[in-house]
Amino acid sequence: MELQDKIPVQIFSEVDRDVFLKEIYPERRPAVLRGVGLGPCLEKWTVEYLAEKGGDREVKIHVSTVPQMDFIHKNFVYRTLPFNEFVKRVSETKHSDFFLCEDESYYLRSLGEDVRKEPADLSKQFPDLAEDFQVPRFFAPDQFFSSVFRISSCGLQLWTHYDVMDNLLAQVTGRKRVVLYSPQDALHLYLSGDKSEVLDIDAPDLKCFPDFVKAKRYECVLEPGDLLFIPALWFHNTLALQFGVGVNVFWRHLPADSYDRKDPYGNKDLLAAGRALQAVEKALNLLDGLPAEYKDFYGRRMIRCIQKRTCCGDSSGGKKDY
Repeated sequence: MELQDKIPVQIFSEVDRDVFLKEIYPERRPAVLRGVGLGPCLEKWTVEYLAEKGGDREVKIHVSTVPQMDFIHKNFVYRTLPFNEFVKRVSETKHSDFFLCEDESYYLRSLGEDVRKEPADLSKQFPDLAEDFQVPRFFAPDQFFSSVFRISSCGLQLWTHYDVMDNLLAQVTGRKRVVLYSPQDALHLYLSGDKSEVLDIDAPDLKCFPDFVKAKRYECVLEPGDLLFIPALWFHNTLALQFGVGVNVFWRHLPADSYDRKDPYGNKDLLAAGRALQAVEKALNLLDGLPAEYKDFYGRRMIRCIQKRTCCGDSSGGKKDY
């Protein structure tokens, strides 16, 4: 079986708030937005400037000896560096100073002051750099959740996952490939929590993951200055084609009480969804006590109940085509 063709993510130019909210946002599909003003960061954020303005604030980073990072099996280690030293290293391909090997890769996902409670906010962690970055005004100020620095070595690929909040990924420097999958392809992605077990999406092991070929692959390459709108629940996988700096902006598009207050990352399942998943797990534990043929039969009945109550589709029960 061969992988499906790549579907290009639609590109929109000169998008303002009105166009975004009326023409793009309601579609609930990824979109590349070009020509949106991000501020002087596009010209200023050189390695030297970042190091100077970011200073010696310590940051927790991922360090990997392989290009494909796997969060499920943790094929990387966490280390701490001053931000100015980190920026110097992450922009290099070979390192004179290193933790594991001279060609190790680095990745920063910035964190809040209290990493277990407080979301990242560029204006708090890096106020001097935040002055250069203009957050797109595509949502109300009280919906803002976090602004996250994402800085990675050239060639580093992040695992496929989803978030529960809408977000914009602003690519400030460098080029980045992003592959996305619809929430309705979740059954083909072999999920472990919010992450896919399929690590190599370009050459997957189809003996282990035969249904992966059924997932429609949406793809784009972000250039400096591009914004990528990633709707909540859309799976995404990123590959840094160059050393790059980006800012991820998340916002609450649902009522605030829908979200887990103890979630500083924006990726914990909604409270109602979390409770529902726990209830399903309890129900499955009850079925474990039945003979195999009964367990199979009632498991199928549960699947049918879930399909009837939750799955999007037309009146005939067919799957909605994204």
